[in-house]
Amino acid sequence: MKTFVTGATGFIGASIVRELLREGREVRALVRSGADTSNLAGLDVEQWQGDLRDRAGLLRGLKGCDVLYHAAADYRLWTRDPSEMYRINVDGTAAILEAALENGLSRVVYTSSVGTLGNPGDGTPGTEQTPVTMADMVGHYKKSKFLAERIAEGFVGRGLPLVIVNPSTPIGPLDIKPTPTGRIIVDFLNRKMPAYLDTGLNIIAVEECARGHILAEERGRIGGKYILGNTNLTLRAIFGLLAEITGIPAPRVRLPYTPILLAAYVNEGLAAITGKEPLIPLAGVQMAAKFMYFDSSMAVAELGLPQTSVKDALERAVEWFRANGYA
Repeated sequence: MKTFVTGATGFIGASIVRELLREGREVRALVRSGADTSNLAGLDVEQWQGDLRDRAGLLRGLKGCDVLYHAAADYRLWTRDPSEMYRINVDGTAAILEAALENGLSRVVYTSSVGTLGNPGDGTPGTEQTPVTMADMVGHYKKSKFLAERIAEGFVGRGLPLVIVNPSTPIGPLDIKPTPTGRIIVDFLNRKMPAYLDTGLNIIAVEECARGHILAEERGRIGGKYILGNTNLTLRAIFGLLAEITGIPAPRVRLPYTPILLAAYVNEGLAAITGKEPLIPLAGVQMAAKFMYFDSSMAVAELGLPQTSVKDALERAVEWFRANGYA
């Protein structure tokens, strides 16, 4: 069985590739020209040069494949040109799923995000059924992923055997970019995190998240949607665990939200002029206004999603960042 993976050079995608190889699967990975392929180094993977914006190329790339994992996404909290994010996350999703439909693949797993789901925001965990609209989306990343998920649902209606997974906040090795959450860990390790906002996240080991993708392929309901998460923690509690792991003191100062929001607006305005990424991304601060807590019990019950210690996952993340020169 040959499996096609998009986003294979990235954080979640590279972990999916490793899970597939452990199962003895033959993997073809979509790789953009000039991409950093260090996450695929030494792996027995066919690297297919292509682009999500090239529909004809995607049709060729999926020839001979049985399964598609579409994990590629433009994940940034700020971009000078939002249209590029929509071209990758929305148009690219439509293109790869159209190619999958035309090639008659037996199963597709689409990687969405908990950011597309409803979230009460008061500490009550959101579920796959929590009501949500486009108006609830903060920032272009969430908006683009929300639109892409609607496209994925539309392909189910056209007969594509697709399952949607919504990862929460993965942590662990291979976070080469790093992701915004990985950046928080790196800044903590480099003692650049003197204070914190009163917010919260659902975190999961990236290896568990990858395993959840495989389980969704094997056991997920066609058209089903599954939150791949584990433990809900305040940001303060996450820093407390990092302090236990590293011996670095956790920040004790809690920042008031309104002044940080105003600073983010100023930073965003300067970024629009200079083209440089803002020190305080507005979308990140706006997201922090809600506790991003979620309930992954459906994935646990229906897929058998593993739930291991998130402290161990944080330890693996710390070890990897230190070993690779981030801290």
